[in-house]
Amino acid sequence: MEKEKDLRLTPRELEILQLTAKGLEQTQIAEILGISFATVVAHRKKLFKKLGVHNAAEAVYEAFQMGLLKVQK
Repeated sequence: MEKEKDLRLTPRELEILQLTAKGLEQTQIAEILGISFATVVAHRKKLFKKLGVHNAAEAVYEAFQMGLLKVQK
């Protein structure tokens, strides 16, 4: 049985997820958001745990599957 995922993402986690989905690196995300690289890493670690994934590609895939991200034209 699949472990239930905690979908309560913070606004910052969702923002980082959206930027990750656009293909940005952690250093780029930190610069855009005006936060440290370490802070981005910490947010992504929490985000990955909540989504039950191990990397950015899995996080983006799961987010689309759950409807957290939408395809933008």
